Amino acid sequence: MKSGKNAQNIQRYRCKNSACPTQTFMLDYRYNACVPGVQEKVVEMAINSSGIRDTARVLKINKNTVISILKSKEDSLVQVNPVFLSQKSETPLDVRLELVCEEVEIDEQWSFVGKKSNQRWLWHAVDHATNTVIAYVFGKRKDDVFKELKALLTPFEISRYYTDDWGAYERNLDAENHGNVA
Repeated sequence: MKSGKNAQNIQRYRCKNSACPTQTFMLDYRYNACVPGVQEKVVEMAINSSGIRDTARVLKINKNTVISILKSKEDSLVQVNPVFLSQKSETPLDVRLELVCEEVEIDEQWSFVGKKSNQRWLWHAVDHATNTVIAYVFGKRKDDVFKELKALLTPFEISRYYTDDWGAYERNLDAENHGNVA
């Protein structure tokens, strides 16, 4: 039912359903960040390796809004995909063998804070078969950070890693289970 108008003279509505999580809403939002579901899209795009500016441009919202949404979701994010691990531990052994990630694509991407010399790197591992992010780590572009990611991947029983030609991969992965991707 109608519930007055906002400061820009746009009609507001009140949900009649008492179980509704939002008490009031609008059909036409002036700013896209207020549209229901946009916060979930921001997190999904971040997980799928979209940068802050890319996300802001695609969703037509401010980059500072993207950053604040990601910061607000920080406590709920985990470095290892919990769905995959819970499926793996709760299923019988014969089904569990199908859930093992046999091949993983590993890559890193960078951004900066304030100036380009203040770089931040995101290292992530993606299941080659399902294109699902399995684990990620933030840090510098150093071998130690890659070793942290590799340690997070130990429960997955990975038999093949696909990477680019960056030296940390060659130094820290066995040659027989390491393949390069163009």
